[in-house]
Amino acid sequence: MLTILGRERHSDATQGTSFCDRMSRRSFLTIGGFAMGGLALPSVLQAEAEADARTGSSHKAIINIYLPGGPSHIDLWDPKPDAPAEIRGEFRPIATNVPGIEICELFPRMAQMMDKFVPVRSISDADGLHDGYQCMTGHRKSDRKPPGGWPAAGSWISKLQGPTNGAVPPNVALMYTVGNRTWGEPADGGFLGVSHTPFNLLGSKARSSPEGMVLQGISLERLQDRNQLMKAFDGFVRAADGKGVMESVDVYTQQALGILTTSKLAEALDLSKEDPSVLARYGKSDEKFMRDGAPRMIENFCVARRLVEAGARYVSLNYSRWDWHGGDGMNFPMSREEFPLLDQGLSALVTDLHERGLNNDVSIVVWGEFGRTPKINNNNSRDHWPQVSCAMLAGGGMKTGQVIGRTNRKGEHAVERPVKFQEIFATLYKSAGLDVGRVRIFDGSGVPQNLVDDGVQPMRELV
Repeated sequence: MLTILGRERHSDATQGTSFCDRMSRRSFLTIGGFAMGGLALPSVLQAEAEADARTGSSHKAIINIYLPGGPSHIDLWDPKPDAPAEIRGEFRPIATNVPGIEICELFPRMAQMMDKFVPVRSISDADGLHDGYQCMTGHRKSDRKPPGGWPAAGSWISKLQGPTNGAVPPNVALMYTVGNRTWGEPADGGFLGVSHTPFNLLGSKARSSPEGMVLQGISLERLQDRNQLMKAFDGFVRAADGKGVMESVDVYTQQALGILTTSKLAEALDLSKEDPSVLARYGKSDEKFMRDGAPRMIENFCVARRLVEAGARYVSLNYSRWDWHGGDGMNFPMSREEFPLLDQGLSALVTDLHERGLNNDVSIVVWGEFGRTPKINNNNSRDHWPQVSCAMLAGGGMKTGQVIGRTNRKGEHAVERPVKFQEIFATLYKSAGLDVGRVRIFDGSGVPQNLVDDGVQPMRELV
């Protein structure tokens, strides 16, 4: 049973076993897969991965955990106990196992393993927009863009390192389509092309099961029969496409069959195959969508690790909803609900990486689009504050057990080591085996583009 994504499956006597959105296996096979803009599965695969893996490269990976809505930097990992009450808030700091580092009292598990984390307290270039674009690309939406736009970080990984196997795309997402649309977008391939757009295994509230990606128990002979239908459908798409997107559709048809006839992806998504004692560490997920945000699917942290083990190089996901500054004064009550879950999930994920010997190969970043006002408003909440925000890093062979950056006494702005989003991405790229100083790819207009802007380097403190 796939427990990570939504509603329980049910039986339909006339259609066979159905998915959670009432799409039958028969319907799935007929159209060739979940439609994405009218494309059948092979076409979607063409828009998701390119089979140009570099032989002999090690399997490095990145897990990008996006907290939609802008979590409070002060209440999370940059406490200000000496500030006035209207700034420090309701929570006390607690000591960690690294002398001199304190975090919010609601993160006791992470506090006991802070030597495996890096709080970044001084991100200073948020564009202030209420979306995940900067957390997915490193760029502001207002930045000058090349033709086609900036690629998502995972798209660079997909282009430069390719898949590790034919059953799992290199760039995958566990991004729920949510009420606030911009909180559910993993960005796209930009000028690198649709073939490197994240392969999103989730979707809207109504269509949230990926089980159709792998059809267990379907014979190869039957797949070949259905393959004729897929070819006919793809022929229509190819004829209608004027941009050459479908030029290599036959290659992607073969890759589609590779996924359809392999259990590797389904097994990665199937939490019933996880050691129950390991899964229990993560805590219990809540499938309810948080207003216009994502659900509290904390077990998706475990799924991300399983996807990496199955071959994914980059996994992005959105988790819950962190925008609590309305008239209901929910900042501190919601923090008391959310922080312990995040504490448990992150500590479990990092523990898993270390126990499995993956801590040098898999990097983790956790962040939101901006921080929150140091001064609590009249609704006992905190408003938008792009002047400074925070992130938590782990794994990737980084030098953990230290804090990067410092804000002033009131948490208003960085006074030491201001950090850019792109610096964090440069560090993640470095940990994934990419040299940000040497990689250049020409965009559609013939201009060479780098992984990050000129002058941006991996954070020297961490690599």
